[in-house]
Amino acid sequence: MRLFITFEGIEGCGKTTQIKMAGEYLKSRNIPFIMTEEPGGSPLGVKIRKILLNEGPFEICAASEVFLFSAARAQHVKDVILPALKRGDVVLCDRFYDATIAYQGFGRGFDIDIIQRINAVSTGQLKPNVTFLFDVPAPVGIKRAMNRISQIRDVNKEDRFENEEIEFHKKVRAGYLSLADSESERFRIIDGSKDISAVHRKVCSLISSLINDNRSPQRR
Repeated sequence: MRLFITFEGIEGCGKTTQIKMAGEYLKSRNIPFIMTEEPGGSPLGVKIRKILLNEGPFEICAASEVFLFSAARAQHVKDVILPALKRGDVVLCDRFYDATIAYQGFGRGFDIDIIQRINAVSTGQLKPNVTFLFDVPAPVGIKRAMNRISQIRDVNKEDRFENEEIEFHKKVRAGYLSLADSESERFRIIDGSKDISAVHRKVCSLISSLINDNRSPQRR
């Protein structure tokens, strides 16, 4: 089985909670899988994550963000995602290249054509089989995210993007919806404003259908 599923959405959309629950669902069905995230996944990615997501004393421009995310992604694909797919594992990934287009392209205004060319290099043209987009209004997502962050005592809080102005998050959401519209065969838009259990049932239903389709004779 070769199944690469990415989980996307603005801050506070619920994707991280849902990817963990999806992992438990696959585990209950004895389906081999891995859960991973961006930026992260590899030792290099973890170091880059600390630079990108934690508030610091210096500014990171949009171009630097693009290249840092892409560097982490290149290592992530090589060391984690491709080996898992070759083993036949289902790969659940918390963010992938769509996030760079949504955040740095639509959110920051960086040239999207350039981002797409860089993404092609960093991924080796790898594309997700399906992308779950957890959609919530920006004010709802940011309120959720800030409530979560307020409960974290660690000084290294991952809050740099959460602290952006609400207009930034509205642009990111609009970017995600634009991507979903342009690649409707890949994206599945899920209402992230519903309660966790209802969203989880929807995710499980979609994953089950994907696994069944992947195992059908015409896909072999």
